[in-house]
Amino acid sequence: MANGLDDVVAAETVLSDVDGLGGRLTIRGHSLPELAGRWRYPQVVRLLLDGFFDDLPDDAKLAQAIGRARVEVFERLQPMLPALVPLDVYSGMRAGIALLPDGDTLTDALLLIAAPAVLTPALLRGKRGSPAIVPNPQADHAADMLRMLSGTDTSPALATALDTYLVTVCDHGLNASTFATRVVASTQAGLTSAILAGLGALKGPLHGGAPGPVIEMLDAIEADGNAAGWLRAKIARGERIMGFGHRIYRVRDPRADVLKAVVRQLGGAGATGRRLAFAEKVEQTALEVLRQAKPSRSIQTNVEFYTALLLEAAGFPAEAFSNVFAAGRVAGWVAHAREQQTTGRLIRPLSRYVGPVPDLVA
Repeated sequence: MANGLDDVVAAETVLSDVDGLGGRLTIRGHSLPELAGRWRYPQVVRLLLDGFFDDLPDDAKLAQAIGRARVEVFERLQPMLPALVPLDVYSGMRAGIALLPDGDTLTDALLLIAAPAVLTPALLRGKRGSPAIVPNPQADHAADMLRMLSGTDTSPALATALDTYLVTVCDHGLNASTFATRVVASTQAGLTSAILAGLGALKGPLHGGAPGPVIEMLDAIEADGNAAGWLRAKIARGERIMGFGHRIYRVRDPRADVLKAVVRQLGGAGATGRRLAFAEKVEQTALEVLRQAKPSRSIQTNVEFYTALLLEAAGFPAEAFSNVFAAGRVAGWVAHAREQQTTGRLIRPLSRYVGPVPDLVA
């Protein structure tokens, strides 16, 4: 039996392929470098949803529809914000999404895709005692998310950076949250039920909960002043170095390079540039320490490391990093849910009982 279902093929999909040995990510026939920084997030949403909704419009009209969906999510959920704000920001987002209709139409799908981008800024502002900002349906999706967070129009460079991030994390094979989404969708439950399963899986520290601790690690190393010593001590205690290693990739995570390039474009002589320069030194030190400590394993930089730097530069606190991850991944979840609903069957694997057996004959 494969431990953790390693190497078990549980679904056939047209959506994405992760080549762990070659370090390549393919999304509906396109390599990640083809999409990231070249396609806007609504375009990639259309790419993912193509074939799963009969009324899917063209790129321009879909971008407009996502804008309208942001407004509708805000109108539906604004009255609930006082009850959601006291929760941690991820639980508040999840609880808000649970209030959306549980259908399987394109309208239902777009509400779910819009919801994390609307709820995350609203909840963060609520925790600061500031009012939530109404979405602008005409704005670019990533730019509007940043405007709803800060209260002002953001720089085009920062909006492009966040958009590139959303594209980069939109889908990634049959990871834990996507598998959870497909299991629920296979019961013919609605899209909201399926996406809530994905959100539950993403919350775990071994999945979407991982980027936040990267910031804590960088801060601790900077305070300590000895990166190599700090990292060696952590390994000696049997603890994980955050931002390094991946269950599938045996080489460098291709998403790390995409995001590193984006963060470099945001750099310069300011705080972001100094943070990046420090992080790059930590990265090189960590790779060398890991190579020495674990010579039989190839542990490389993963998507979490530069995700943390990008989202920090965009103004998101570490506790909201998983929310922004969900804002990008939700399109992939919706596509997988629809693919499972329309082409799959009920997912019902077997288990092997290893407990005590009662006497069958007295």
